[in-house]
Amino acid sequence: VTHSIPACIGSMTINSKQLDNESPVSIFAVNKCYVTVQDGTFFDGSGFAVLVRDGYKVRSDVNITLEFRTTAVHGILLGVSSAKVDAIGLEIVNGKVLFHVNNGAGRITASYEPRGTNSLCDGKWHKLQANKSKHRISLIIDGNLVQTDNPYTQSTSADTNNPIYVGGYPADVKQNCLTSKSSFRGCLRNLVLTKGQQAELFDFSRAFDLRGVFPHSCPGAEH
Repeated sequence: VTHSIPACIGSMTINSKQLDNESPVSIFAVNKCYVTVQDGTFFDGSGFAVLVRDGYKVRSDVNITLEFRTTAVHGILLGVSSAKVDAIGLEIVNGKVLFHVNNGAGRITASYEPRGTNSLCDGKWHKLQANKSKHRISLIIDGNLVQTDNPYTQSTSADTNNPIYVGGYPADVKQNCLTSKSSFRGCLRNLVLTKGQQAELFDFSRAFDLRGVFPHSCPGAEH
């Protein structure tokens, strides 16, 4: 077993002596437990999760679905890039959700702007679907569809080969389709990337790098 247990552990005793949880000698990637917990992965606004170590290949088609909950008006949701310009990115900027795609010829963006600046940042769950089909891209937020024209119709494939960064990315990593550097604060759940008939649900407890991310434990309300 190479990943940590996604759980809360309390009242541990060894040889009838209770261990002191409050002042450990050292601690790494351990968060407090919450009185009310929802299913989901908590991002504390300082880090990111890294998935698919050997690189995710977007190519011509991908459909991304996830649910998010946040009280912040800025935050990176997901980015997959390449060493060149090809990339995709999902982010919240000034309360809007942006889906960027670059198939090599130039970046295009589908932008969902809610009626009120804070209406997606209300601490409630929101459903997102971002779809790239060759040169066409669309974004659906809570059932509301946004499409955008793409002048670069000949360019259809995003030839990415880097890992999937969720919730943010390290300073030394290049992301060609993200404009923000703000790490996401809030909760994500049900991240699925679909190519054709192949749907992949990502389990954050199996990510190969987690910083400021706590799988399967989402506080019932923002603290």
